[in-house]
Amino acid sequence: MPEFRKIDVGEVTLRCAIEGRGPLAILVHGFPESWYSWRHQLGPIADAGFTACAIDVRGYGASDKPQGVAAYAMERIVGDLAGLRQALSPDQQAVLIGHDWGAPIVWNSALTNPQHFRAVAGLSVPFSGAPQRPFTEVFREHFTSQGRFFYQEYFQEPGVAEAEAEADPRDFVKRMMYSISGDVPVGDYWSKKLGATFLEGLPDPQPVPWLSEADLDYYENEFKASGFAGPLNRYRNHEADFDWLRAWQGKRIEQPSLFIGGTRDPATTLFGAVEDPVAMMRLFAPKVEGHVLRGVGHWTQQEAPSEVNTLLIDWLKRL
Repeated sequence: MPEFRKIDVGEVTLRCAIEGRGPLAILVHGFPESWYSWRHQLGPIADAGFTACAIDVRGYGASDKPQGVAAYAMERIVGDLAGLRQALSPDQQAVLIGHDWGAPIVWNSALTNPQHFRAVAGLSVPFSGAPQRPFTEVFREHFTSQGRFFYQEYFQEPGVAEAEAEADPRDFVKRMMYSISGDVPVGDYWSKKLGATFLEGLPDPQPVPWLSEADLDYYENEFKASGFAGPLNRYRNHEADFDWLRAWQGKRIEQPSLFIGGTRDPATTLFGAVEDPVAMMRLFAPKVEGHVLRGVGHWTQQEAPSEVNTLLIDWLKRL
């Protein structure tokens, strides 16, 4: 098991799961996850000669949970990573690795704070540059205005998604993870009318080899303790994030970069908006190395830990 430490990063204190000694590699999870999402990566990264540090993002697990939507703006979470780098590696830049929401968090950290971060890897969600408009405008144009359900629209009203998720955190995590994994049968489970709930129409989860009952026990206990308000507030900052990132429009990530996606992951193609995510990324991160794993769904490092670890360790050793 890793060593757990509470690290003051400036505005908040983060719980960090740490293994190994050497250059710092910070691992950032997505929704609805925790440091535990990196359970298969911490040891191998440590064995490769790094200090592997998987965090609970603010609002999750045993990290601080500030009140209010604005506390979960991208700018604030990027600041947490910069503060963590300064606390754990004051004399050397860190490497960033992120998945799901963690991917945009680490992409934008590398873009806006190159003095802190020497390389960056993102899983599932490719980098498409600083936004040209708030993402709320995009999904309202393509989904909401056409009477179609989109999960991020459903997440916008504070309290609504929280109530659904907190009624049974174990069921929420299990059904969400299964519905966009590589194990679910092919189906259009997310095509439903505006006004549906998040869980409505999702398939009943079947046991999958990468998500055990013990894993579900861990996630369930974490969210029973933390609730979902902080995690969901991340989705309520698209306008604030756009305003902050305007200053970096046209700028690129110049550090060495790695992208790992999955052929069964809707986020890898940005919900069908791009055919070749790696080619698209080269416009915004010219030093990117990209891999798309066949048959893998959204939960990249949990579904395919061996393949992901091989790619990550090889890339880390070449930095």
